[in-house]
Amino acid sequence: MTETRHELAAIIDHTLLKPEATSDSVCAFCNEAQQLAVCAVCISPTMVALAAEQLRGSRVKVATVIGFPSGAHRSEVKADEAARARAAGADEADMVINLGLALSGDWDGVQADIAAVRETLTNGEILKVIIEAAVLTPDQIVAACHAAEKAGADFVKSSTGFHPAGGATGEAIRIMAASVGGRLGVKASGGIRNAQAAIALIDAGATRLGLSSTAAVLGELDGSISPTQ
Repeated sequence: MTETRHELAAIIDHTLLKPEATSDSVCAFCNEAQQLAVCAVCISPTMVALAAEQLRGSRVKVATVIGFPSGAHRSEVKADEAARARAAGADEADMVINLGLALSGDWDGVQADIAAVRETLTNGEILKVIIEAAVLTPDQIVAACHAAEKAGADFVKSSTGFHPAGGATGEAIRIMAASVGGRLGVKASGGIRNAQAAIALIDAGATRLGLSSTAAVLGELDGSISPTQ
């Protein structure tokens, strides 16, 4: 299989989550997303309405983050944030699990937290669940993926990109992909800075990528690039 620039762009969430992002920078970012023909932009909750307006009539979707970046928010707060994002025009929500519950082995609590957000997304919005895989053991990654699936998630996602433990790795993506068995999508995010790394993660099982350096990564592709074997 060979990934062309167009094929790669079509599974990218073009990501701008810097807290200092301004309205002007978000508008420019949305324009860039349309030019690059990516799947979605992923922006902070306060910028959802602006992005939705900028992308009206475009094929580019609007994604935002919930309980970001720590995940240590009350479930009702996450649910309210998701409902407000939906009302503002978000098509997709990337929520962070409660890592304290995960590390304590309270998988029923993790599932309930995810389900609270799922219940607020009533218009077909996509829910991606960020498990912060670099913090978890392989067994915990599997358990987190199963909790997300049971709660009705559409994707599991590797990382926020903000945790000091690190971002996406091929090993974590392989475990995640095996855990959901094609029933959910798998989003790799965090530290993907070149095309070869992006393709390697697709090889490992990623079906969506979160990138902040999208233009640079796509710019490396001249025609096509072959995945690592």
